[in-house]
Amino acid sequence: MKIETILDQIDLGSMALPEFQRGYVWNRDQVRGLMYSLYRKHPVGSLLVWVTKAESATSRGDQELTPGTVKLLLDGQQRITSLYGIVRGQPPKFFDGNVQAFTGLYFNLEDETFEFYSPTKMKDDPRWLSVTEVMCDGAGKTMQKLLQVPEFQADISTYLNRVNAIENIKAIDLHMEEVTGEDKTVDVVVDIFNRVNSGGTKLSKGDLTLAKICAEWPDARDEMKQRLTKWQKAGYQFKLDWLLRNINAVVTGEALFTAMRNVDAKEVRDGLDTTEKVIDRLLNLIASRLGLDHDRVLGSRYAIPLMSRYLVQRGGKLPNQQERDQLLYWYVHTILWGRYSGSTESKLNTDLEAIEDASTNDSAGALKRLIENLRQERANLALHESDFSGSSKGNRFYPMLYMMTRVLHARDWGTGDELTNHLLGHLSRLEVHHIFPKALLYAHGYKKRQVNAIANFTFLTQETNLEVSKKDPGLYIPAYEERTPGAIATHWIPMDPELWKVEHYLDFLKERRKLLAKAANDFLERLSAGSMPTVIEPEDANFVERAAAYVPGGIDDDEEEERLVRFNAWVQKRGLPIGELAYELIDEETGKPMAVLDLAWPDGLQEGLSQPVCLLIGEGEDVEEAASQGGYRFFSSVNSFRKYVREVVLAEAELEEADA
Repeated sequence: MKIETILDQIDLGSMALPEFQRGYVWNRDQVRGLMYSLYRKHPVGSLLVWVTKAESATSRGDQELTPGTVKLLLDGQQRITSLYGIVRGQPPKFFDGNVQAFTGLYFNLEDETFEFYSPTKMKDDPRWLSVTEVMCDGAGKTMQKLLQVPEFQADISTYLNRVNAIENIKAIDLHMEEVTGEDKTVDVVVDIFNRVNSGGTKLSKGDLTLAKICAEWPDARDEMKQRLTKWQKAGYQFKLDWLLRNINAVVTGEALFTAMRNVDAKEVRDGLDTTEKVIDRLLNLIASRLGLDHDRVLGSRYAIPLMSRYLVQRGGKLPNQQERDQLLYWYVHTILWGRYSGSTESKLNTDLEAIEDASTNDSAGALKRLIENLRQERANLALHESDFSGSSKGNRFYPMLYMMTRVLHARDWGTGDELTNHLLGHLSRLEVHHIFPKALLYAHGYKKRQVNAIANFTFLTQETNLEVSKKDPGLYIPAYEERTPGAIATHWIPMDPELWKVEHYLDFLKERRKLLAKAANDFLERLSAGSMPTVIEPEDANFVERAAAYVPGGIDDDEEEERLVRFNAWVQKRGLPIGELAYELIDEETGKPMAVLDLAWPDGLQEGLSQPVCLLIGEGEDVEEAASQGGYRFFSSVNSFRKYVREVVLAEAELEEADA
């Protein structure tokens, strides 16, 4: 079928995009390559369409389908969308992506190259022709303009042939394979789609589940995105796949998406409403009871599907404080020990099986089984000082320190007020403070890992943090102790003045780790409410201190985090997926953390088509090596990453002014 005819069929509504297809993900390099191949009459592959009844078809966008049958694009979306945008000068109705990928494509009459518009290179140069204008105006009108350029006269016949070649792209025949038959259900077609796209944008298990849901409930995707947007405004970044995982757990009690196979549209709709309510309740509970009130400190987000299911089994709410705190005790430990960092589905399924009797007044037994599942990996759940010997804001014990500050009555040094979320207001964020300032430690030869040790962090209000700034603790601690007596010690800071000296910094860290471990254990014991069996070690047992696994990388301070947040917003503003802050890179074979990446896109900036990428600010070779081993392309500065986004992903020739 000719390209022009295909575009006409899209306009008429007899060709569309199935709901399960992802959005447009091509970049300008791919668009340019397609046009070059078509111009040179090189093969660009065939199309695959699913011929089905229009009344039963679920297509993307608000495109109105013609009665009878419709062709849904299974393979060829990126090519056809690019061609439609270039030939028509606007995206098709089913478009979902970055329109700049195919906007402003130009052709050079002299060297026959395709490039995207650059004013400094193309302005007032008649050799550069807008491909869209040639397609829309036609070769005849374009030729009339060329005939009026004196310097073109010597090569006019060559130029006219080249203009004709561009317009004739619309007349190129693309081979089209058709999938037809009553037996071609959504399941069968999606399987065909995945086989055809094995080297491209293959649907994930979540995509497949959503495809089946949308076949019966076309508005499902939009309804789910509305919930995600609500939580995003509240300070939580969740993905569609995560929400589906919650719905799956709530409706079926299982982790695997295959459990949704026989769930009808009404059950999914009801499940979404129920899931939204229990997630709201859990986020409020975690924020109010644990003080973990925004995305950066939430941690263990794949524990929430389990907690959602548990809450539903208990009628939507927890009947008493004891049960509430026991569930939170389990949740905190899933953060500390990375319960769902490795094989998420298998571990979640194991834990879901453990709570299946929670609805029959067996809550104590269900919670006990959850704890025992944790003990299978870590026999002793008690914390030790070595557990606080990690570094960086990406460390798993960073949320623990934040939580302790919020709920254990830590006081602000400047005002003496408790740093509780009730005092500061929901979602108010404390600022991390280096007790020993970085500049002072670096000047005395301490290494980055030591400088950014968890035990050197505490949290203060913005006002006090700015007031303390980069002062020597040997000077500012006595001053604040006199101003607000006892406030310093509420942050588990050793009160021996000798330990406030920079030459005794390592001794300070050791003593503070002891204080942190004791405070954390006391709090967790209270959370357990006494009903959980306690592991009591004999007094004469020789305790071998656990060596804390060093996980390199992570965000050092609020200033660095703010830079990352601004860049993340810059990327999202350009129609690209949002990255994950302080992403924990896991070894797939061992399930152990390899590094904490400052800002990462595990699925690439073009999901399914490009390799994982990350931004690493001020990290060492160990983090860079871990990122490379994990298959990531990494950038060590915002400017270099920005250039990559512009010139490779978006292929913008004119750089915008820096805005981050």
